[in-house]
Amino acid sequence: MKQAATIAERLAQIVATSGIAPAVSVYWPIRGEPDLRAWMHALFQSGASVALPVATALAQPLVFREWCPGARLARGLWNIPHPADGKLIVPNVVIAPLVGFDRQGYRLGYGGGFFDRTLVRLDPKPLTIGVGYADAELRTIFPQPHDIPMDWVVTGSGTLYAHIDRHA
Repeated sequence: MKQAATIAERLAQIVATSGIAPAVSVYWPIRGEPDLRAWMHALFQSGASVALPVATALAQPLVFREWCPGARLARGLWNIPHPADGKLIVPNVVIAPLVGFDRQGYRLGYGGGFFDRTLVRLDPKPLTIGVGYADAELRTIFPQPHDIPMDWVVTGSGTLYAHIDRHA
């Protein structure tokens, strides 16, 4: 719980200093991922658009449905909740959970490639932030050509990692 609060605090700082009116995709926590639902509520209350990613099919990019407190939720792939009625939006900030990361900003998820497949298609490129636990740091994840590095990685210890934008 404390680590999720630390991550939320760092995310709020990054989003506040990004200079953009945020449309933020967060995620619904599964498998022990940091639970950012309290931050989602605070973000919504601040006037930001909040969305949850939706996996519509295997090997396909994610779509993002707008979320608000009390939204009716449906269950998608792997039984992950998402807004049943939320309109589709394109976020300019994407928060991606991670199970591993390296200091170059590359992340490992659960192996479906959903975030990489999605991020390569979004134009303009959103601000990308991977979140997880400090003990998930690896020397390298051995990134493949299709892997997309995060702009930031935020851990439950409060550590922030940023990489040099390779797309500039």
